[in-house]
Amino acid sequence: MARRFRREFRVRGVALVRISDRPLSQVARELGVSNSALSRWVAEDGFAKAQAEKTSRVVPVLDADEQSELARLRCGMRRLGRANEILNCAAAYFGKENVLLKRFSD
Repeated sequence: MARRFRREFRVRGVALVRISDRPLSQVARELGVSNSALSRWVAEDGFAKAQAEKTSRVVPVLDADEQSELARLRCGMRRLGRANEILNCAAAYFGKENVLLKRFSD
């Protein structure tokens, strides 16, 4: 039968693993729990934190300077994306052309 641990004990165990530079196995030994139990607690805590971050969706408020900079950067990204597409097409075109020249020169 599996032993049950109080939530506070599990939270403290996870905190010890995260803040200490000791390996998980050593922390588990000190707490008197198995490695698998402690690693499961750490994984569950990480999953719970990720879920909380997904649901919170805090949107930072930007001031006018930051908004204008963001708009400028997005415009620059679109321009660079278009330039990249043009370069890819040109590379494909000239790459095909060189292949044809090599075939006929042999």
